[in-house]
Amino acid sequence: MANEDPNRADARFDTTSEAETGTTYRDLGTKAVLDNMARLKALRLAREAAEPPRPAAVKKARATAKKPGAAKKSDEKGPALGDWLASRQNGGHRT
Repeated sequence: MANEDPNRADARFDTTSEAETGTTYRDLGTKAVLDNMARLKALRLAREAAEPPRPAAVKKARATAKKPGAAKKSDEKGPALGDWLASRQNGGHRT
């Protein structure tokens, strides 16, 4: 009877399925995600190979001549705050 008790416990709990094979649900899920990513990458590469190559983007050259008064130089300072506020009030703007 002493020999039967450990055998019944082993039969009841199947310890060989997950512990010995080492595969878990997480491993199976990871493999499924990696397989899907590889499939999608292959489809993307096939689609890119099938379409004609895109023309290179042409950058527009900046205009070298600036409009007078379009932008102030950084070393030029604007009017003092008090002067600016006074000009706004005299011009009919609310402060």
